Amino acid sequence: MTEDHSHAHHPRGYDDQKEQYLKRMRRIEGQARGIAKMIDEDKYCIDILTQISALTRAVQGVATGLLDDHLKHCVLDAAKLGDDEAIAKIEEATAAINRLVRS
Repeated sequence: MTEDHSHAHHPRGYDDQKEQYLKRMRRIEGQARGIAKMIDEDKYCIDILTQISALTRAVQGVATGLLDDHLKHCVLDAAKLGDDEAIAKIEEATAAINRLVRS
């Protein structure tokens, strides 16, 4: 499902934003639980869909933030080296962008 591209000597691009991302993800978790409760309580379909739309936007916000951090740090650092890792990081970012666009 996921690959570990860890580099012990490189901090993650999102390190400066980590707490904000975690806070946003916890809020998203709460939204998801709220939607499940709405379904369990047989709430009106449109109200549920409205909440799903809000949750989707919240997840996309985290995803685009992480992508931005990745491009500014991981890809940029690899590009400065100009080796095969740079090409791999660009291909990896391109694949991530394609997944985001399709979601």
